[in-house]
Amino acid sequence: MNSKALSVLEYNKIVGMLVDKTTSSLGARHAREITPSSEMEEVQHMQKETSEAQSMILKSGNIPLGGIHDIEHLAKRAQLGSSLEPGQLLMVCDCLRAARRIKGFIGKNSPEAYPLMHVLSQELSVFRDIEDDIENSIIGENEIADTASHELKSIRRRLVQKNEDIRAKLHSIITSTSYQKYLQDAIITIRGDRFVVPVKQEYKSSVQGIVHDQSSSGATLFIEPISIVNMNNDLRELRLKEKEEIERILQLLSQRVGEFADEIAANSHTLGRIDFIFAKGKLSTQMRGIEPEITSEKYIRIKNGRHPLIPGNAVVPINIWLGREFDTLVITGPNTGGKTVTLKTVGLFCLMSQSGLHLPADFGTTMGVFEQVFADIGDEQSIEQSLSTFSSHMKNIVQILENVTADSLVLFDELGAGTDPVEGAALAMAILDLLHGLHVRAIATTHYSELKHYALTKAGVENASVEFDVATLSPTYRLLIGVPGKSNAFEISKRLGLEDYVIQKAKELIDTENIEFEDLLQEIEQKRQQAEADRLRTLSEKQEAERLKEDYRQKWDSVNRQKDKIISEAKREAQKILKSAKEDSDELVKKLRDIEKAGYTKEMNRKIEQVRGDIKKSMGKLQTGVDDIIIPKIAKKELKTLKPGDEVRVITLGQKGNVLSCDNKKKEALVQIGIMKMALPYASLEMAEQEAAGKGSTGAGRIMKRKAESIKAEIDLRGMNLEEAMYEVDKYLDDAYISGLEKVTIIHGVGTGVLKSGIKQMLKRHSHVKSSRDGEYGEGGMGVTVVHLK
Repeated sequence: MNSKALSVLEYNKIVGMLVDKTTSSLGARHAREITPSSEMEEVQHMQKETSEAQSMILKSGNIPLGGIHDIEHLAKRAQLGSSLEPGQLLMVCDCLRAARRIKGFIGKNSPEAYPLMHVLSQELSVFRDIEDDIENSIIGENEIADTASHELKSIRRRLVQKNEDIRAKLHSIITSTSYQKYLQDAIITIRGDRFVVPVKQEYKSSVQGIVHDQSSSGATLFIEPISIVNMNNDLRELRLKEKEEIERILQLLSQRVGEFADEIAANSHTLGRIDFIFAKGKLSTQMRGIEPEITSEKYIRIKNGRHPLIPGNAVVPINIWLGREFDTLVITGPNTGGKTVTLKTVGLFCLMSQSGLHLPADFGTTMGVFEQVFADIGDEQSIEQSLSTFSSHMKNIVQILENVTADSLVLFDELGAGTDPVEGAALAMAILDLLHGLHVRAIATTHYSELKHYALTKAGVENASVEFDVATLSPTYRLLIGVPGKSNAFEISKRLGLEDYVIQKAKELIDTENIEFEDLLQEIEQKRQQAEADRLRTLSEKQEAERLKEDYRQKWDSVNRQKDKIISEAKREAQKILKSAKEDSDELVKKLRDIEKAGYTKEMNRKIEQVRGDIKKSMGKLQTGVDDIIIPKIAKKELKTLKPGDEVRVITLGQKGNVLSCDNKKKEALVQIGIMKMALPYASLEMAEQEAAGKGSTGAGRIMKRKAESIKAEIDLRGMNLEEAMYEVDKYLDDAYISGLEKVTIIHGVGTGVLKSGIKQMLKRHSHVKSSRDGEYGEGGMGVTVVHLK
């Protein structure tokens, strides 16, 4: 790709943004080496990689990319028999752990959804035994664990014991009354790995031993008493044995790494590649990018493209196309109107898409693959070479014309500027004619009116302009294709206060045809703006009509619901009244029977019972039951049969559920709605509408159903390290919360307490956690934590 174009289009800044998204030196190296490709299959492959990484980031959030190092040289050294340092072995261990975690992370996702990432993950080799051996043997950069070997543990235990014996012996010497007068201080110190005591110079001959050092003044000698010489020798011997054992352990671990040096080196390379791909995904997420459609045509269609180096609150999206109806686009308009930004956006989008990077644009953006992108943008006047602005531009244009092909994209900023306007315009048209004849895709910005005429009359060449608001004397930065730009010099001058007679004189000095052409452009622009305003007003009115229609529908539904509610409440109130009336009538009947006993006839009693029956019958007509609530008022086609597993909708409740069991004779079904089960008549149900393919599997209701059916009320973390456990707990709490569980149990065991402490800290700040406590007797005690969810 043309290096000058990469520079003027600021491709290096995009590369810098990509490098910042990597997490390792290997990933950063891949990012720095990224270049646009002219092979369509390669470009499509790189774009798919970025899309899979972006999707995985949006789906899963944090990616376990920590611990990636460049260890290829260490693996080769180990293969040749060299012994690696503890810090180097820890780097190898980190890389092995990173490979295992990333392989597991990618493996949890569907191979059909992420085929390219799964292919990369299959290239990673897992060596858990080597990883564990290094982790258990090496504590830090220069520290080997006691448990690295039984021999090392034994040596260090004897070292501790020998140290204690020497100190005890020396302590008895410095506290002895016979020695105290010889000592400068009653302390034990070390010189050259030997325990010594400070003796006054004048008593040198009184203390038998070996002199190892003396103070700067010479008044104190540091003597190793003869009684501990052998003990110090034993201590030194143990230290040499410790050193030899450590070297043996490091050599053994290095040999194990060397056995699989090729696979471990390949891991390192693959991890760097994965880090680089996820960096592309992170950059796409930050820019709100999309994967453009890559076409074999030399065609560009950018929908609402935003220059990635302009802040999001300042950038104005552009819509531009080139390569089908026309091959050459001539953009006119005032200075600072956005012409150069448009050129840079198109050129940079080509370089980014051919590098496998997503574009900050809308879906529907299509990019062709070009062999070369050439750009002549900016003022490159050279004092050293005595070149004017025009000469500098022409030198660049000559180089472009010498190397351009039909598979190239050429961008010219202010083509023909810097010289006589008539000659410059003629030269610009000749250059565009040459490129057009070669079927080269070209975009040029200009101020020359002649180029507007040229674009209007030349087949395959189109005008475009950047919009300018004369009322505010400011550009809108919108690109209008098919509309030639107007200079607006007279309008701007008038708005700034230039006298009318001066402007009129200027108009008289311009060719009449030019004035008429400019006036025509102004009339076209005014009509376009009016049409756009009418379109927006019509769209607004349509949206308002839709809103009013929706409001009316909601109010109509609300009225119907209120009507049913009022009727139901009225029936309940009538029931209360009739119940009271029945109680009164029963009391009356009782009194009448008392009267009957006093002399009334059986005929009177029959009439009284008839009145009671009539009252009870009238109450029955007003009785409100479950059927009145569940069975819809408006009759629908009743279901004839159902089977377990059918998805149905409760008509009056508006809720979907799944049939657990059914009785086709009684016309009743047991339906699960969320976590609730209800026995419902067929008349209250209808078959749920099947959602479009792809939607049902990701809807919130279906997710909740799956989670509710499969989620357990506990999670076992035993055997995991803290990082793995925190990842699993976070995902489990999300599932439990979605499933509607109120209480769950986290089993972490007692152990060293690190796992429990880390999980406790995580729960304190987790958004789904209401409270947590240690397990009680019968729940698991200190080995579990009971969590109450919000």
